[in-house]
Amino acid sequence: MSKITALSISVGVLGMASTLITATVWPLPVWVLFLAWASFFFVGSGVSGLLKSVACNWAGIAIATATLLSVQASDSALVLSIAVGIGSFAMVQVSRIPWISATPAIVFGFAMTVGTMAATGNGITTVGLGHPALVAAVTAAVGACFGLASEWGATLIGRLAAPRTVAAPG
Repeated sequence: MSKITALSISVGVLGMASTLITATVWPLPVWVLFLAWASFFFVGSGVSGLLKSVACNWAGIAIATATLLSVQASDSALVLSIAVGIGSFAMVQVSRIPWISATPAIVFGFAMTVGTMAATGNGITTVGLGHPALVAAVTAAVGACFGLASEWGATLIGRLAAPRTVAAPG
C-alpha cells in the first residue's frame, strides 16, 4: 500500500471521527480543527510539527485578539483596516522567531479567531468559555493532535498492509 493511500484512510477515518465528535460531544468548530490539522502537515508533522503548528496558530490567535481589541470600540472601516494592516505586519515579523517561523500557520491562527468570532457571534470581549480566542486556541491544539494521530495511523496502516516475507527453512 502506498503512503498516500495509508494516509488517505487514516485521515478519512479521523476526519469522520472529528466531525462526529464536534457535532455531538465537544462543540468545537470543525473547520478550525481542519485548519489546524492542515497547519500541522504544513509545518512538518511529527511531535515537533505539532508543537510548532500550535505555537504558530496561537501566535496568530494572540495577534488577532490584540487587533480586534484595539478596534472593538470603533465602527470605522478605516480604523479596522489600519489595525488589520498592523496585525498583518506583526504576523510576518514574528515569523522571524525560529519556533514560530511558519507565516501561513500564523495567518491560520488569525483567521481561526476572526472566523470563530463571526460564526459564533461572540465578540472579542466575551467572558468565559465562549471567548473566540479561547475556542480557537483549544481547537487549534485539538486539530494538531488529530494531525499527529492521522500521521501515526497512516504509519500503522502501512505496516499492517505491508507484504509479509516468510523466511526459507534453514
